[in-house]
Amino acid sequence: MSARSSARGFASLAVHAGQDPDAATGAVIPPVHFSTTYAQDGIGGLRGGYEYGRSGNPTRTALQTQLAAIEGGAHALSFASGLAAEDALLRTVLRPGDEVLLGNDVYGGTFRLISRVLGDWGVGLRVVDMSDLDAVRAAVAERAPRILWVETPSNPLLRITDIAGLAAVGHDAGALVVVDNTFATPALQRPLAFGADVVVHSTTKYLGGHSDVVGGALVLNDDALAEKIGFVQFAVGAVSGPLDAWLTTRGIKTLAVRMRQHSENGLAVASFLQNHERVARVYYPGLDSHPGHELAARQMSGFGGIVSLALESGEAARRFAESLQLFTLAESLGGVESLVNYPDAMTHASVRGTEAAVPVEVVRLSVGIEDAADLLADIEQALQA
Repeated sequence: MSARSSARGFASLAVHAGQDPDAATGAVIPPVHFSTTYAQDGIGGLRGGYEYGRSGNPTRTALQTQLAAIEGGAHALSFASGLAAEDALLRTVLRPGDEVLLGNDVYGGTFRLISRVLGDWGVGLRVVDMSDLDAVRAAVAERAPRILWVETPSNPLLRITDIAGLAAVGHDAGALVVVDNTFATPALQRPLAFGADVVVHSTTKYLGGHSDVVGGALVLNDDALAEKIGFVQFAVGAVSGPLDAWLTTRGIKTLAVRMRQHSENGLAVASFLQNHERVARVYYPGLDSHPGHELAARQMSGFGGIVSLALESGEAARRFAESLQLFTLAESLGGVESLVNYPDAMTHASVRGTEAAVPVEVVRLSVGIEDAADLLADIEQALQA
């Protein structure tokens, strides 16, 4: 990408990066390349470097160009899922005996991958409240990890971590600093600009944005590390398919406008819940009452569409989640439609009984882009139920 194009604003990059009109036809939307194999001009004479679908695909290349541009990174790799992306990164960097220092409020699948899959390979895991830099410093001083892994905002309690501060602590200890940016997206936050080494995405969520494609991505600046991860991706094969890549690209083009609406509706929902007598606590960094509000306002340009709340008991939380009508009870998040999730029994069931367990009274809302008045009416009737 040229220096001129890289200087463009976020929304322009989201629409145009990697999306030049088709050279053969002038089609404004580049075609989806379904071919699994490519003709060679003599043995080893590859056209554009393409030989086989696992090693490269033009549609996937276009998505990776787009992902790198919007995150402000030099390299991006697109995977079949967010966990496939995490697995490739972890297996590239870690060796038996290494340790990951993980936030104590993270996606259950990440905790499960490290503890139950890589744990059998000799990888250690400790958890700490990443929003408490003194606690992180103490944990790192006790034993230096190979990787510091954080989500900010975290899933599902929306804790906010000082990325620049965490990066300084991690780098002083020789650790790789990884930030899962799925909740914020690069429309609201760019961790590489604050010193993170690698950004992770479940592109299934906000980047795809329409609940119709599963994918994952890694974005980074380190040339050597990108080459090593690329080898693991090629050797293991967890690449995104061409239609999945194209759907993700299409979603990213509207990311800027969608995140503005998600954030607007998220704040409206959080403000409504904060003043409701039946709600014990609201977790949303856009509220002044949130302990990470000032930090979030500094390192984010908006607060996103995820709102979590605590009710008086686990029974009340379940009843509320099952009583919503416009919000669909479902796994996942980040689509245009509003979803409700009960983490203890759904997305975070695998971490029950661990230090990353989610309180049973917590419900997570993925606030969509519907009319805010309709969303608030649905929440009110469910709280009355």
